[in-house]
Amino acid sequence: MKLSQLTDYLESLAPLAYQEDYDNAGLIVGRPDKEISQALISLDCTEAVVDEAIVTGCEVIISHHPIVFKGLKRFNGNTYVERVVEKAIKNDVAIYAIHTNLDNIVGGVNTRIAETLGLTNLRILAPKSGILKKLVTYVPVDHAEQVKNALFKAGAGSIGNYSECSFSTDGTGTFKGDEGTNPYVGEPGVRHHEDELRIEMIYPANIESKIVMTLVLAHPYEEVAYDLYNLTNRHQQVGSGMIGELDEAVSEEEFLQLIKENMQTGVIRHTALRGRPVRKVAVCGGAGGFLLRHAMAAGADIFVTADYKYHEFFDADGKIVIADIGHFESEQFTQELLYEIIRKKFVTFAVRLTTINTNPVKYFI
Repeated sequence: MKLSQLTDYLESLAPLAYQEDYDNAGLIVGRPDKEISQALISLDCTEAVVDEAIVTGCEVIISHHPIVFKGLKRFNGNTYVERVVEKAIKNDVAIYAIHTNLDNIVGGVNTRIAETLGLTNLRILAPKSGILKKLVTYVPVDHAEQVKNALFKAGAGSIGNYSECSFSTDGTGTFKGDEGTNPYVGEPGVRHHEDELRIEMIYPANIESKIVMTLVLAHPYEEVAYDLYNLTNRHQQVGSGMIGELDEAVSEEEFLQLIKENMQTGVIRHTALRGRPVRKVAVCGGAGGFLLRHAMAAGADIFVTADYKYHEFFDADGKIVIADIGHFESEQFTQELLYEIIRKKFVTFAVRLTTINTNPVKYFI
C-alpha cells in the first residue's frame, strides 16, 4: 500500500494540528506515494534502528520521538541526527514521527500509562483551548436534516462523548438573485422570503476545509451563507496529561511498588512521602513538569512523570508526591500501542516492534 494510507490513518486518530508548537511530528523522510509492505515501530529513531529496518526489509520507521526537531543546515555526518537522516535517505527508508499529537488524545500515550497503572475514570488533565470552532449556517426547512446529517458525517457536532450535537432556530431569510443566477427557489430579480433554520455546530479547527466543502455540497442554495467562529472552549478530549483513580486507595509505598513493577522501571526519584493514601493519580509521559499545577488543582495524590530537575522537586511543597520514573520508562509502551493501532486497521500489513533498546540513559546499580 501507499505510505500515505498509513500516515493518513494515524493522523485521523492523532491530527498533526494537535501537536505542541515545538514539535515536528509527521513524515520527516520519504515520499507519501512510496509503496510499503512493512513498518518498524520504535520509541526513537537511531542509527541502529535504521540498520534494523534495512536488514528486516521495513520501508518505513514509525517512531514516537522525531529525529529532527529543528532545521538542519548541513549533512556532514557530524551528529547522530545527520547520520540517521543520511542513512535513511540512502537506503530509501521513510521516517514518520507521531509525538505530542499522540500524547494529546484520549486513547494515546497517557491513556496507556494510566491503564498500565490500573487507573479508571480517566480524563484529560489539561484540556486544550483554541482548537474548536463553530459553524453557523442558514438552510431551508425542507433540507435541514439533509445538511445536518452530512455535517455530522463529516465530523461536526461532537462535544465530549456526545455526537450529532447542534442547535437550530426558526427564521425568515431573504434574497434576490441578480442577472445570471439560478436560485433554488424564487425568481431572479425578485426578493424572495424563505422559511429557514439557523443551524449551529461545533467542529475541530483542523477539519474546517472538509466541513465547509461538505456544507457547500449538501446545501441546496447556489450561494451558501455561513459564518465561522473561533471558540475559546477547551476540548475535553484533547490535551496534556491524564488523571484517574484507583479502585481502592493504597499507601504511597504500595503505589510506588506498583509503579516500579507495572512500568518496569528500576529507579523512581520522588519527593518526600506525605503519609497519606493514594487514590487519585495524575500522569504524563515524558517531561511533564509543566502540568504540576494542573495535577495539584485536580486533587491528585501523586504525579507520575519524568525529566524533573533538582529544584523543580521543591515545587511539590508537601501538597503532592512527584514520582519521576524516567523518560523512556514512561513512554516505553507507546511502541505496543502503535503496533495495536496499526494491526487493528491494516490486518494484512506487516508490523514489527524494534528489538533495539533506544534508552540513552543507563543505570549503575
